[in-house]
Amino acid sequence: MTPTTDENQDVQQQVLVEVRLLKQEVEQFNQEVEQFNQKFDNYQKATQWVVQLAFSLIAAATVTVIVSTVLGK
Repeated sequence: MTPTTDENQDVQQQVLVEVRLLKQEVEQFNQEVEQFNQKFDNYQKATQWVVQLAFSLIAAATVTVIVSTVLGK
């Protein structure tokens, strides 16, 4: 028994509804991924600044010790 035209239209409507729902879910997922990427980028930049600060402090302390040792004698 072959499906009737009404049954075909119902199936097509169901498929369209499912496709639209999937499209919405994909768009939402893309937004969440974009937010995650932004947070990760911020974290990466912050980590880079902390590392640069640490090396700057180490360099400043080293220079201070060397200068005070040379000038102190």
